[in-house]
Amino acid sequence: MEEPDDRDPGQSKDEGARLDRLAPAGAAAEVRQIVEELGLWERPTPDPGGGAPVQIASSDHQQDRSGGASRRVMLNMVSTVDGRATLNGRSGALSDNADRQLFHGLRSAVDAVLVGAGTVRAERYGRIIPDASRRSERVARGLSEEPLACIVSGRMALEPDIPLLREPAAHVAILTASAASLPDSAAQVDYVRAGHEGRLDLAAALAELCERFHIYSVLCEGGPHLAFQLLAAGLVDELFLSLSPLLAGGEPAGGEALRILAGSEFQPPVELELLTTLRAGSSLFLRYGVRA
Repeated sequence: MEEPDDRDPGQSKDEGARLDRLAPAGAAAEVRQIVEELGLWERPTPDPGGGAPVQIASSDHQQDRSGGASRRVMLNMVSTVDGRATLNGRSGALSDNADRQLFHGLRSAVDAVLVGAGTVRAERYGRIIPDASRRSERVARGLSEEPLACIVSGRMALEPDIPLLREPAAHVAILTASAASLPDSAAQVDYVRAGHEGRLDLAAALAELCERFHIYSVLCEGGPHLAFQLLAAGLVDELFLSLSPLLAGGEPAGGEALRILAGSEFQPPVELELLTTLRAGSSLFLRYGVRA
């Protein structure tokens, strides 16, 4: 089977990518500095009175809908200028070195990476942080070596030869409404079961996931169906969109072209607030806050 190339989900290529700032203005900066400035390494501090954690981030988008301290859920997607999320069924052709570095930079600072089962199968997901130096940096900052790998699966149709499940160092959480379990694998696998009549309650599953595994920051990497479901449920705080300087054109042979969201029309549309704009060559990297 083809080696994974979708933004290198199981590989890391550190080629010293640099991004130019468009807003606010300033000199070019390395990806690590940008991730630092986004506040992704920050965590809530405990309430001295023993209550809920105190939110230390400055953005309203990093608080729950009731105004209290909560998790931070980010969605990271890539598309062509005319809105295609894949070419020939994969998004690897849309990605360049700067996008891959930002992809892995975001992973390096979060507690959990969330992805749909279809994307795990198609992209042959492997170890979340394959680079040893990035794992060491996480440990030095008080985090686990790697984020918890979280897979949303309705039918539990995950082949045992997926590299992530064959990785002994991997810790995987499956969010599902199914009572079924996967065959034994080298990875440590836990289950978060929430829903009724075979339909996953995504909000309840995410809440249980964060409570059970002490998760503060969640990075969703798609695919388009899961991205739509998260936004429809009001669960996304921020969107990172990499805009590839390509025009893909009409429908591909054999089916409809996927955009970054796959689902019905939002009524009303979800409103976004532009927070940061970066550039590398002709590629743009847009960070939006998602309005409640």
